[in-house]
Amino acid sequence: MMVHAAQHGSNDLRIQALAILLEAEPGAKAAAALALPEPGSAYDPIDTAASITLTTEQSAKLPGRPERPRLVEAKQVPTRSPFTLDGRAALLHAICHIEFNAINLALDAVWRFAGMPEAFYLDWIQVAREEALHFNLLRAHLQTLGHDYGDFQAHDGLWSMCEKTQDDILARMALVPRTLEARGLDATPLIQNKLARAGDPEAVAILDIILRDEVGHVAIGNRWFHHLCQQRGLDARTLYPDLVKRYEAPRLKPPFNEAARLAAGFTEDEIAFLLGTD
Repeated sequence: MMVHAAQHGSNDLRIQALAILLEAEPGAKAAAALALPEPGSAYDPIDTAASITLTTEQSAKLPGRPERPRLVEAKQVPTRSPFTLDGRAALLHAICHIEFNAINLALDAVWRFAGMPEAFYLDWIQVAREEALHFNLLRAHLQTLGHDYGDFQAHDGLWSMCEKTQDDILARMALVPRTLEARGLDATPLIQNKLARAGDPEAVAILDIILRDEVGHVAIGNRWFHHLCQQRGLDARTLYPDLVKRYEAPRLKPPFNEAARLAAGFTEDEIAFLLGTD
């Protein structure tokens, strides 16, 4: 069944997710995501079968985001030392931007892909809520440094992969949560070390929360990737390198946070592939 978004029940969680995805103001987007149902709470039935189509206006506004930060190519984002105030603010802004994009990525998975078990949509609603919390924590801390979200340039790498995989949920699960977002598992301890040496324990504590939650988010991506592989009769181990090549995803480089990756559901064989030792 295919329905137009404007005709779909406004209380349906998938339509709510789409409405929040289209919201451009960061604070309003985060607040709306946090207002989505918490795990275990009551919610209206989810129409899992409907393929939702967008209006022309909605398509032009996807995803909703503010005019700032100005988006540039990743290589054009200036590299700054975290041991200066502005450099530390720029680093935290970059992470804040990742978390803003992560809200959009989770919401996009909810509305875009029909025919999944209800648990799939509830999982990504939970991710959207937690990414919104992360965004708010980072933004509030950034404001204590005399800056706000939008003050520095940023790049659009996460959403670009979201667009590349919009027609294949299996590729989305493989290459967004368990590839691009999983890089955060590896990078966060290194960033925390720099922030600790720069004398910012508040930022280190925020990243503790983010790392804890991101293990769960990557685990959700792993779970649904393997679910879809099993459903389609595909071998996850051999499929993943093919998807990386087909969609031109980055080949990840060490060091890897092997403990966090194992906690997030990666197998020893998958980590060996990343290390090039398989």
